[in-house]
Amino acid sequence: MLTIYHRAITLQALGAVFSPPALETVIAANLGQDHWLCGQIGHPEYHFDQNVFAKSWDYIEKNRALVRPALEAGEARSAQRALGRLTHAGQDLYAHSNYISLWLSRFPQGKWPLPNEINPFDNGLLQSPELRSGKIYWPLEPLYWFPLLKKFIIPLLPRDSHAWMNLDSPAVGVKFDYAFSAAVKRTKIEFENIKAILPGETLDRFIHG
Repeated sequence: MLTIYHRAITLQALGAVFSPPALETVIAANLGQDHWLCGQIGHPEYHFDQNVFAKSWDYIEKNRALVRPALEAGEARSAQRALGRLTHAGQDLYAHSNYISLWLSRFPQGKWPLPNEINPFDNGLLQSPELRSGKIYWPLEPLYWFPLLKKFIIPLLPRDSHAWMNLDSPAVGVKFDYAFSAAVKRTKIEFENIKAILPGETLDRFIHG
């Protein structure tokens, strides 16, 4: 997802829960995953790229496991940043893989459910051998990110590249709406899963600290 949509997804999912300062910490960590040097190069697990699904799930679990200890140590900001990192990965699952296409393939063309009906937790799809994510082909792929070069670069890239597979913005078509909706739902559930293991005082520190 482009930065503007990661922010919009996180605001829609968590805006009514976290205090403004806490929410900005979550969002900053979420967007930080797309930093050119710290997040884009060498870290496909941050984005469910390169078919590294096991590493991406492990990355989410590791960040989730950081939340409660950080809060118990009085480090609310660290806990919020962990949530931001793991939600970024969860959001990118739907934009960087063929999950949406596989889910929609169950329905006749023209009779797709509404985007808000997407099920982002379909275990059959999450464990399907057909689930794939876009590959980054160096050195051509980064050139695709420059608007003036895009139309010249994309014909040179394989169909399993990130450039062809991504649902990062509305420019790719209606499937973006499904990826956006799935990402909002996952972000909400990720928070609910963490909330379920936090005592009341610790939860309050998490959302207000």
